[in-house]
Amino acid sequence: MDITHFDDFLAAAGQQPEPQRLLFTFAVAELPSDASAAQRAAFERGEGGALVPAACVDKTLDELSTFAAFADEAQQFGLDWVIVFATSLSGHAGAAPSAADAEEPLRRMVAMIKAGDIESLLPFNRQGEPVRLG
Repeated sequence: MDITHFDDFLAAAGQQPEPQRLLFTFAVAELPSDASAAQRAAFERGEGGALVPAACVDKTLDELSTFAAFADEAQQFGLDWVIVFATSLSGHAGAAPSAADAEEPLRRMVAMIKAGDIESLLPFNRQGEPVRLG
């Protein structure tokens, strides 16, 4: 399945043979302290900066219906995120992973983003569109 929108990600997760728990890390853009004047000017225009993990959440498919609902819920937390990274955690023997099962994978996900190791994650912008980074 070609993922051209966040909702495609939800559909793909629903088609897996085992129940899925979806993992999300919201990232904000920050300007490094050693940024040049040109980098600062670009950042002021909404360009550039470094993606920094700011919040994580895990959800079952039953807890998500569409990207619009997901974005509305995220907005309630007042976080000015620019990218949400997504992945899934597969269940076993017909049982979805629990929230406790998601804790360590979420920590690893944050560490991966901090290290720039994001090839296995799906980044989406605030419109639910996939983003190519790097």
